[in-house]
Amino acid sequence: MDKKDKKKFYLTTAITYTSGKPHVGNTYEVVLADLVARAKRMQGYDVFFQTGTDEHGEKIEQKAQAAGVSPKQFVDGVARDIKRIWDLMGASYDKFVRTTDERHEEQVKKIFRKLYEQGDIYKGKYSGWYCTPCESFWTESQLVDGKCPDCGREVKMAEEEAYFFAMSKYADRLTKYYDEHPEFILPLSRKNEMVNNFLKPGLQDLCVSRSSFSWGIPVDFDPKHVVYVWLDALTNYITGIGYGVDGSDEDFERLWPADVHIIGKDIVRFHVIYWPIFLMALGLPLPKRIYGHPWLLQNGGKMSKSKGNVIYADDLAEVFGVDATRYFMLSQMPFDNDGLISWEQVTEVVNSELVNVYGNLVQRTVAMANKYFGGVVEDKGAHEDVDAELESVVSAVRDKAFGALEDFKAAEAASEIFTALRRANKYIDETTPWALAKDESKRDRLETVLHELLESIAILSELLTPFMPAAAEKALAQCGAEPRGYDDLNRFGVLGKVRVAQKPEYLFVRLDWESIKKSLIERGLLGEEEAPAQKKEAPREERKKEADNVMDISQITIDDFAKIRLQVGKIVAAEKVEKSDKLLKFRVRIGEEERTIVSGIAKHYTPEETIGMEVVVVTNLKPAKLRGIESQGMILCACYDGEDGEDVVIISPKKDVPSGATVR
Repeated sequence: MDKKDKKKFYLTTAITYTSGKPHVGNTYEVVLADLVARAKRMQGYDVFFQTGTDEHGEKIEQKAQAAGVSPKQFVDGVARDIKRIWDLMGASYDKFVRTTDERHEEQVKKIFRKLYEQGDIYKGKYSGWYCTPCESFWTESQLVDGKCPDCGREVKMAEEEAYFFAMSKYADRLTKYYDEHPEFILPLSRKNEMVNNFLKPGLQDLCVSRSSFSWGIPVDFDPKHVVYVWLDALTNYITGIGYGVDGSDEDFERLWPADVHIIGKDIVRFHVIYWPIFLMALGLPLPKRIYGHPWLLQNGGKMSKSKGNVIYADDLAEVFGVDATRYFMLSQMPFDNDGLISWEQVTEVVNSELVNVYGNLVQRTVAMANKYFGGVVEDKGAHEDVDAELESVVSAVRDKAFGALEDFKAAEAASEIFTALRRANKYIDETTPWALAKDESKRDRLETVLHELLESIAILSELLTPFMPAAAEKALAQCGAEPRGYDDLNRFGVLGKVRVAQKPEYLFVRLDWESIKKSLIERGLLGEEEAPAQKKEAPREERKKEADNVMDISQITIDDFAKIRLQVGKIVAAEKVEKSDKLLKFRVRIGEEERTIVSGIAKHYTPEETIGMEVVVVTNLKPAKLRGIESQGMILCACYDGEDGEDVVIISPKKDVPSGATVR
């Protein structure tokens, strides 16, 4: 299909400031934008994805001086590093723009002159509190505890001749635009903040030039001034696609206005106040949406080099792989609240979701296809009601996930896909292929079951392609499936006879947190004080004495007992916890829900003998982490002194009881 016949979609990230290497919070933005770009391409859009670097300003000049190089040499090196990380993380951008590009600089000069000649820019003198890292001026009332309200750093009083943009001239027009376009700013809380903190008190005119340093685009009619950062940086969104004051390229006419600017919440003000007003003054339409995403925080605080709490995406990718790093960022960041990241959290998500849910499903299914049918599987038509249930869940995912992505809710989209993957794992336990394989008369049913699983994996893997391009492609290949295209991702019956991979490979490898932690400390990527300390368990005699003491002094009422929620569950999967001789990890189905539960009974039970057992579970116990695995409940056991020490027996109902039944 020709580009002219496709609906265009133009998206951008904020351009990254070249003061140094970007941390994982900065990288999240380009990965999120890449997710949206890939999803839109799947839907058939003519996508243009632009990112790049912001390379002028006083801070750059100072850093270059400290490094003993010219500003251009400094930004060239940092821009290369930023582009390297974007490429490493699989960012499928169409253009990487730099504000030192000759064409950009030429157009910025012309834009400045145009705005000056039409009376929007005037010359004056600025006196105020200046934050060098943020390159922002503040009034006394805007400071927080005498410091910059954006970054909390020290400010200095600065006074210099400058050009100003008459923001107040456009304030009413901008307010009206907000009212008429409620979808313009996402999330809604960002809009409320802008209106209450900046528009209602009255917009101040904006300083748009500086004369106290020289690293910037010169004002061509007054060369002792350089264009101030925001008029320079923001205009990349139009200059990068061919805007020209004297005439624009065909690409600009096709692509503008932008469908979305994806930016960090800390620069929302510049994008939803200054940028729209600049565009109004230039007579250009405004972007359709601006999404101010939250931050990724480590240890509850914003990452910064000065705090020493920085995690870099390339370090994460080296330990976990690119796809796992992308998945963590996209699945763990809320839409409108800050997300948390730590090395241990990434390890947990890789194990609990990518290994246990996705990788395990692909591995088991492909292995069974090889074991029972020599790797060649087709739909034999031996369907049962449980197949229709699986198909219904999987077929609904496309519209749910892509609907969430329309509003940039990446974590919600990922959750929809993984809910369906969990349903497919449950389907294996419901259909019991290993039991069907023992009955020759059930052979068609067995092949149908495996085909249902392979088609489910094919659909869900293709839906995961924007999140994890390489892993999803690998899963499709292992299942012998070709990409089917967006229009067929909501229905079954597309997958014909397939030949799966003869030797299925693990999509993701289970990780041991203790080994990773040790390596990170040795490499200086994790401080000893950041690594969670292991609690030393008291000897059994002391634990028993402590328990006896509690029983002696404490009696509970029936109301106390009622606070404990006990339910019957069924163990559907079990395995040993690596590098532990005591712990078993179970997947327990409780009603329609499945939970991971870790129990210290490995000396008394093998994983195989527990599968299928009905157990009693404390389901409202606060989750606890054991060996880096979150345990979401407790399996009740009877413990007593046997001939060879303590014996442990899992408490199980004598009769079959529905999963999820209450014990009281």
